[in-house]
Amino acid sequence: MSDTPAIPKRIAIATHPTMPGAVTPATAIAEYLQSLGVTAVHGLLDDASLRRGVTNGDFDLFIAVGGDGTVLRSAHLCAPVGIPILGVNLGRLGFLIQISREDWQSACDDLLKGQFWIENRMMIRAEHKRSAGSLGNWHALNEVVVSRGASVHPVHLSASVDGMLLTNYVADGLIASTPTGSTAYALAAGGPILPPELRNILLVPIAPHLSVDRAVVLSEGASVSITLRDNSEAILSVDGQVPITLADNDQVEVRAGDYAARFVRFGDPGYFYRNLTAHMNQNPAIGLPR
Repeated sequence: MSDTPAIPKRIAIATHPTMPGAVTPATAIAEYLQSLGVTAVHGLLDDASLRRGVTNGDFDLFIAVGGDGTVLRSAHLCAPVGIPILGVNLGRLGFLIQISREDWQSACDDLLKGQFWIENRMMIRAEHKRSAGSLGNWHALNEVVVSRGASVHPVHLSASVDGMLLTNYVADGLIASTPTGSTAYALAAGGPILPPELRNILLVPIAPHLSVDRAVVLSEGASVSITLRDNSEAILSVDGQVPITLADNDQVEVRAGDYAARFVRFGDPGYFYRNLTAHMNQNPAIGLPR
């Protein structure tokens, strides 16, 4: 939890390009804010001019209208420049979102009264290395995953923490998660739930075979290096983006990110636990057609 920032005056409102149903509420939010004297523009998350405005610092708040995926993509855009995000949930679960589609107007009213606070959530940085050279780096709000991809065979991985070998895995993969990501893929793989204010990396093996089958929470500030062994076929996935093919002995180094994702929150910090218990054992995707 951080100090309450200044009341926003320049607001961007964005929707996921594959959620056409989000355009109408996004337009309504923009028009409502404009009626209150706020500069508000809306568009799709992949709109070049909107994205350019964010990176140029033209806005002091970003409203993401959609589901957790929309908020995740918004975080990748906004976190590097420190713009806070307010999520309005039109999706299914909304672990990252506090405001429902019915509550956006009252949330906007509270926002313009200064009745909010900013929550900083840790991101992690992943670097793909081969023969001591770097092939790229990325930031993740949820998780970094090294997994078998389309292969039916498990992968052989070693994990070292701060340069010291932790263990070897034979598994479908290994998840390096943030506390935020502990309610995403890591939760589905059997990992614990961490409160969002922590700054620890969580390691969770995926379907381990005769190897360590417990999640490990690293100390704050620790880094982990995941190395692909024994000619395994594997891929690297960062927050579910397009996977990257790994080669034998490739390393994926994961540490705390260079910046945090910032979220607008209302009320007390206990919202996380209320949100959590409202979702657990009530997954609306169960039994629904996909």
